[in-house]
Amino acid sequence: MIDETIEEIREMQTHSSSVVAIKAARALGELTEREYAAIDDFERALEHNAGALRRSNPSHASLHNAMRQILDRVVGEATTVEGAMSALEQAIDEVVTDIELGKRRAAANAAETFVDGETFLTHDYSSTVLDAVETAAASTTLTAYVTEARPRYLGRKCARELATLDTVDTHLMTDGACGHFLPECDRVVIGMDCIVEDILYNRVGTFPLVTAANHVGVPVTVVGSSTKLIDEFRFENEVRPATEVMLEPARGITIENPAYDATPVDLLSEVVTDEGVREI
Repeated sequence: MIDETIEEIREMQTHSSSVVAIKAARALGELTEREYAAIDDFERALEHNAGALRRSNPSHASLHNAMRQILDRVVGEATTVEGAMSALEQAIDEVVTDIELGKRRAAANAAETFVDGETFLTHDYSSTVLDAVETAAASTTLTAYVTEARPRYLGRKCARELATLDTVDTHLMTDGACGHFLPECDRVVIGMDCIVEDILYNRVGTFPLVTAANHVGVPVTVVGSSTKLIDEFRFENEVRPATEVMLEPARGITIENPAYDATPVDLLSEVVTDEGVREI
């Protein structure tokens, strides 16, 4: 299960960074099904596999945090293999619960920021933003502009889910059209992969969108769990396959396909997490 999870994370079959962290945490439960001669052997196996899972996608702060928290709660905390296994099971449950609660609370806090009749623009696919909109749409009427989020077109998935909400008027557009529609929007509402110190890392296309929003005076709200706010983390961008951009052979052309871009936090208006709303 651990090896399969590592491969899945590398291939990014799971999009949400929070879901990735939960999958990785639960995968470590496989270690309780093995036999160990001594507690040192168990702890070495845990450290090795947690490190391998963390390295499978070094761009995900949630994954980094989850592995670090599990290690902190298990290594050196028991005197027997059985005790360490019990501590691991408890740590996995606690970390998963923290992630899930963080997402739900962040979405609930973000839902309260929507007002009736608001028009917003969102980029790519954020399950936390979608949860917030769904909650807000129960009592408000909203208009949503959604970018396709090329080259993986995850914005199309976002638009389809928003379109199921009767009180949300959903519009899908190409990424490059954001400047055309931004003047019609009250604000931009997007998710985040992570915020490291004063930089927001999010799906590529976020930086030009936020820059354009700043130019036309449209505020930007970022939504996500506080577990994605991290100081000690070395973000490493993921380079996606060239075939996502161009299927046919491209002789003499270097295909560039980074997964994320970097946006200065001072271009944002507010960050909404499970801990509340923080104005920038």
